[in-house]
Amino acid sequence: MLRAVVLLCAILALTEGRTTQFSQCTGSFSGLLPINAYLAGCDLPPCVLPQGQDALVNIVFRAPHNILSMRTVAMAYLSFIPIPYDLGEKAITCNYLANTYCPLVRDEVVMYTLNMPIEEFMPVGTQLPVEFRVMDDNNRAIMCIRAVVRVAPPVATHQGTLAAGNATMTV
Repeated sequence: MLRAVVLLCAILALTEGRTTQFSQCTGSFSGLLPINAYLAGCDLPPCVLPQGQDALVNIVFRAPHNILSMRTVAMAYLSFIPIPYDLGEKAITCNYLANTYCPLVRDEVVMYTLNMPIEEFMPVGTQLPVEFRVMDDNNRAIMCIRAVVRVAPPVATHQGTLAAGNATMTV
């Protein structure tokens, strides 16, 4: 009982007690919906993601079977055309687990954080569905979430001028 309470507290802390409304992925690699998933700053899609920042997705899921290693695949959809989104080193799911490490055992609850860069070359105003799929070492989908995202302009940095005697400094 104490273990369940501690786990629930950890899940709530990781996801800030919030949940983003994700939908089930489609296709043969659909996987299951996770226990909880939260894209920081987004409760209801479309999720607005500023260029030049990372989209932070906190995911809690249960391992459906023993798993040696995992990788995350991100896919954007232009109409019905899937476009892979390269996550680079961030695709190695086992490196971003908060409460455990690989290999995983069946029914183990996993807390995973994905940081996905929103590249500045992505056109502002683009709105499209994006899927985040975690695959095991046998190329089976463990879990998958899908949400509509919209690319926003970069967040403006504030610049001001400080005057000190005869010198002026821009910060």
